[in-house]
Amino acid sequence: MATTEAERPYLPLVRRLEAAGFRAWPAAQVSFDGSWQLRITPGHPSKRLSSLVPLDPFDGRDMQARVAAAERAFVANGLPAAIRQSPLCPPGLPPLLQKLGWHRGYETQVMTGDLDTLDLGTGIDHLPTHDIQRFAEACVRIDSARDTTPATVASIIAAIEPAAGLFLMEGPDGPTAVGICVQDFDLAGIQQVVVEASARRRGIGRELVCSSLRWGRLRGARQAWLQVLASNARAIALYESMGFSTAYSYAYWQKEAWT
Repeated sequence: MATTEAERPYLPLVRRLEAAGFRAWPAAQVSFDGSWQLRITPGHPSKRLSSLVPLDPFDGRDMQARVAAAERAFVANGLPAAIRQSPLCPPGLPPLLQKLGWHRGYETQVMTGDLDTLDLGTGIDHLPTHDIQRFAEACVRIDSARDTTPATVASIIAAIEPAAGLFLMEGPDGPTAVGICVQDFDLAGIQQVVVEASARRRGIGRELVCSSLRWGRLRGARQAWLQVLASNARAIALYESMGFSTAYSYAYWQKEAWT
């Protein structure tokens, strides 16, 4: 079924949120080939930190050569090759990648909401921590499936240029949840929300997100945004219950089959 004009993502908003997302989680190395951005961050598995990102649907020149050049850069840095497909991707790139044997996976929804109308509750206001090292250690401990180190996470956080609130919730046995809220002009972006496995389904994630966004609103933000895996139905239902709606989605292509 063809996409109607009303269903097409609003590209100026997509451009703004893509840029805000990259500022909120900065790569160690960034270079450009035309409007295609190459992001490289050794030592961290996040594809947002290490991927080729086309940023203009009309910039479709020499695509196969540009993909090959990016592959060489990823290999040189010991990273798996990944390409981000958002609404800013040239329409001819996905069929080319498929022809070259790449695989599409990990679809993510980008959701937005007006901070004046979102249901942010009236719970406890948690204050952000300024201890980056302690926060980074909590991130690695809670999200143990990620192959990274506290030093790498700390270096990424230290490179965030907009105001970043580091929210850390702890219990008697250690950290229970972490999350970052990046206030970028009138935007408040929720990043890296992770709840410790034994503490899930207790409302801790909602409490952390709501408190983070109240912090962003007090600093002058007017619109909230976040990213969530399309397969995470529970989280999407939570965000929709707060008043978020999906603005657009993106996915990654990689050479290896997705597991």
